Amino acid sequence: MRYVDVVLDLKSEYTDTLFTYAAPDEIRVGDKVTVPFGTRRRPVDGYVAAVDTVPAVDVSRVREVLTVDTKRSLTAEMMETAAWMVHRYGVKRIDAVRLFTVAGKRERGERTFTAADQTAPAYELSAEQQEAARRIIGAVHSHRSHAFLIKGVTNSGKTEVYLQAVREALAMGRTAIVLVPEIALAAQTERRFKERFGEDAVAVLHSKLTTSAKLEEWRKLRDGTARIAVGARTAVFAPLDNIGVIVIDEEHETTYKSDHNPKFETVDVAYKRAQAHDAVLVLGSATPSIVSYERACTGIYELIEMNERVGPSRMPRVEIVDMGNEVRSGNTTLISGPLRDAVAETLSRGEQVILFLNRRGFSTQVVCPDCGERILCEDCGIALTYHKSENAMVCHYCGRHRPVPAKCPACGFAPLKFVGAGTEKIEETIAGLFPDATVARFDLDTAKSQREIDRVISSFTSGRTDILVGTQILAKGLDFRNVGLVGVIMADITLNLPDYRASERAFQLITQVSGRAGRTSGDSRVLIQTYVPDDAVIRAAAEGDYEGFFSDESLHRKIMNYPPYSDIIAVSFIDKKGSDNDPSVVMKYAKDFRRRLLAMREAPRDAVLFEPREDVIKSGRDRNRVTFLIKAPKGSRAGYVKAYADYRDSMMSVKAPCHIEIDINPY
Repeated sequence: MRYVDVVLDLKSEYTDTLFTYAAPDEIRVGDKVTVPFGTRRRPVDGYVAAVDTVPAVDVSRVREVLTVDTKRSLTAEMMETAAWMVHRYGVKRIDAVRLFTVAGKRERGERTFTAADQTAPAYELSAEQQEAARRIIGAVHSHRSHAFLIKGVTNSGKTEVYLQAVREALAMGRTAIVLVPEIALAAQTERRFKERFGEDAVAVLHSKLTTSAKLEEWRKLRDGTARIAVGARTAVFAPLDNIGVIVIDEEHETTYKSDHNPKFETVDVAYKRAQAHDAVLVLGSATPSIVSYERACTGIYELIEMNERVGPSRMPRVEIVDMGNEVRSGNTTLISGPLRDAVAETLSRGEQVILFLNRRGFSTQVVCPDCGERILCEDCGIALTYHKSENAMVCHYCGRHRPVPAKCPACGFAPLKFVGAGTEKIEETIAGLFPDATVARFDLDTAKSQREIDRVISSFTSGRTDILVGTQILAKGLDFRNVGLVGVIMADITLNLPDYRASERAFQLITQVSGRAGRTSGDSRVLIQTYVPDDAVIRAAAEGDYEGFFSDESLHRKIMNYPPYSDIIAVSFIDKKGSDNDPSVVMKYAKDFRRRLLAMREAPRDAVLFEPREDVIKSGRDRNRVTFLIKAPKGSRAGYVKAYADYRDSMMSVKAPCHIEIDINPY
């Protein structure tokens, strides 16, 4: 008999600690157990976090573990990574552990992975691919943790390099994780890897799977049936042991940051797991994030550059269209004369067209032309978008649909006016201009399920669709072979977002969507429509000048002390559900915590703590929220996370009417 600490699988914040139990000698860290707890009649699930602990109470009071489920147990590394997330992000212990687990009860027979599953034919590589594969495979053979950043232009063959690295890891008896930024891309990547390594070698993990399907895939990985995990960000928690390679494709994408609890950075978690397994981490992108490229410049990552496209593919010609000139010439539509002519010319050659606008819907606002009232979401407080196909106003934050009112709710004026444009309106406009062409739309409204995603992609890939109109989902690594023209409509949109990353995001989106063109032989074009043709970011994207953009953006961030030269920490205090607090009560806690942070003995002098501001979460019953931001100098994050955890515990001890949350480097 030995004593173990257990993380209980309970939601309550009051049980977010470790509980000691007596257990059989063969118990291991990570084992899933059931234990008695309090006065509950039913046992509680839990996971062993530590063994051979010394009970803090008399051993006669320590209760025993009831059962051990080895088929659903985790490894010591997974538990260690979960514990690391608690200290790095301030998440609850059980929330971090749950990321490695799945729900469901169906079990399946075990099958071991055979050598025949890991054989794969050799493929002819370009000189750049050979060099990249040589360096990465050398690191895999070294059995030492190492991180690479592949900065490779679109269609430079990065995926083949990933395949070569994974093949080598499997040949050494190790496992691999391959991450993509969107679930829409998971099926495409899954096919590539299954074609190379066999159906049984690959398991897929992402949030759109049913509970039973996810459990099936999880079990294949946990029992060794599959050795490669493919999926979106949650696949970084794949239950694999002896990991040899972790790949993060399109590493710059914002979807790798979890924006709901538990909040985490996928790249950071992958780096931690790679270190624990002496594995190789490979990040790839044509437009690396500022943070990742800075890490490459300082030697944290080893930089690999791939500047040439593979095969006959050539980079497209990129042109900037000044929309100011279009307006002055009498064209007030969103389709410029040069773009209209280019679409016609491209279609006449039998090639396809992609039109990119990073806004969905038909009109972006519904307003009263008399009093100026904007129709807002009653729950979220943001402008509703008009969707013509549904004849409804939709909140793009909470997803709720509402009918269009017959008159202004503020002054009674009718009719209301639809302002702005989204992909739905562009689809209608372009279909009117080119009635003989088949036009389709690809955004969150038309890609609500994997079946719909596959249908749109298949139709365009097969040539049944001539013109594809879409949002940023088009910029995320999709491989189309017959695109002769890409039109970027309203390239200025992203530049105007109230976010210090706005310039970075604009550069990435323009560059990435431009990269969908010219993937076969022949000339291809990209037309960027903008009202600010001389903007440095748009110019850099048009010229493919990543280094110039990085130099300017990095200098700006250093001067302003933005990441990667600091951490931005958002601290929020939120009413507990069902409470009827005055907003001043929530504000009192926020101000008190801010005062404590300012008075910390180890508080860095150059930290900036902004004043708290009030907000309201409108969902069902209104809840008060107060938020303030911390601009924390590099190296001070851990101190602030610890202070947060201590203050959270003190709030629980007095049963505070609100709770505290933090988000590090939020989007």
